[in-house]
Amino acid sequence: MTATSAPMPLTARAGGALRGTTDVPGDKSISHRALILGALAVGETRITGLLEGQDVLDTAAAMRAFGAEVIRHGPGSWSVHGVGVGGFGEPSGVIDCGNSGTGVRLIMGAMATTPITATFTGDASLCRRPMGRVTDPLALFGAQAVGRAGGRLPMTLVGAADPVPVRYVLPVPSAQVKSAVLLAGLNAPGETAVIEAEPTRDHTERMLAGFGAVIRHEDTPEGRAVILTGQPELIAQPVAVPRDPSSAAFPVVAALMVPGSDVRVPGVSRNPTRDGLYCTLLEMGADLLFEAERAEGGEPVADLRARFTGTLRGVEVPPERAASMIDEFPILAALAATAEGATVMRGVRELRVKESDRIAAMATGLAACGVAVEETEDTLTVHGCGPDGVPGGTTVATHLDHRIAMSFLCLGLVARAPVTVDDAGPIATSFPDFIPLMTALGADLATHG
Repeated sequence: MTATSAPMPLTARAGGALRGTTDVPGDKSISHRALILGALAVGETRITGLLEGQDVLDTAAAMRAFGAEVIRHGPGSWSVHGVGVGGFGEPSGVIDCGNSGTGVRLIMGAMATTPITATFTGDASLCRRPMGRVTDPLALFGAQAVGRAGGRLPMTLVGAADPVPVRYVLPVPSAQVKSAVLLAGLNAPGETAVIEAEPTRDHTERMLAGFGAVIRHEDTPEGRAVILTGQPELIAQPVAVPRDPSSAAFPVVAALMVPGSDVRVPGVSRNPTRDGLYCTLLEMGADLLFEAERAEGGEPVADLRARFTGTLRGVEVPPERAASMIDEFPILAALAATAEGATVMRGVRELRVKESDRIAAMATGLAACGVAVEETEDTLTVHGCGPDGVPGGTTVATHLDHRIAMSFLCLGLVARAPVTVDDAGPIATSFPDFIPLMTALGADLATHG
């Protein structure tokens, strides 16, 4: 969905139970990284299970623009013939990253220590998001960025001609910033270190090691340091992308809300840096099972089974858990609306600079659905409606945010009156089969017009 596409309203109504086994898309974070590291490796990287949402397709197009050969062989099956570390060529046109903050920030990191120039843009949502959190550490390597006021896209980045290694302490927990710095460090001499006070998703470190980079961890007074030895030769590897826990959250949480539901989602990543939502669901009293736990492509995975067992209870989510579930707070807020008691989400300031201000978007939408909410700069509190049920009966503004749209559609499946989202088009950026998948499980979703 582009900023100029016609909005696609979609309405969710309460109906029967959700039942069945369903395959959610490949993990978006890992899909981005597989394409980028494949482009920086020597040889052919074969990828299976790649998410084919628009965000990832935009990253694939960007890797082609920088000189890698990227080929789709069939659903989820891709290959990347890389150009090696430091081998990116200068793109002839503007790099359009669509809606993807992950894509643009990681790609900027990957090119920042190569002496080329590239201009980046995106849709209306992405062009509102701050890039200074990435361009500031990239400037330490010697890269130069010129963008709109406030460090926003469109932005031109000039890669460093003589990059130097960097030691960078993350001011806020961010896997995107950590990954951008590590990717920039690939083409810098010596050791580049990123220090984080709170752990964030570690897919970049895992995959860099898998491609042959020398990477280690050390404890420091400021936090845990991820240390990369620069200028390696990355060797192409097969990458099996596990299924996305952030996408799995929608059918799983919907099953926990809708009476009589029993849904199984196989092959979902159980990476401990991504597991915060599922820990929280268990604390709320959810009937959630992790079956056939195993490793695939260097990542722990399991088959998830979620069954409705009645009204869940509100909980307090500690701030130190926020980084491990940062993309799942919208759907947790929807579930909290149906719980008994208050759910307090702390340490969620980062949600204000996602595809939308997700704290404000969820608070406004839930209030319109008849749910009592409170927000501060860094917290969101949802007072659940419990057995009385969420009133619903409104249209919610999604602000071009796929997770806001999917969260309110899930809530509409259990609300007393239908819930409409003003635009379901952005869902295609991360979960292109969301509507048919949920419909196959028994959800009542209806388009308009």
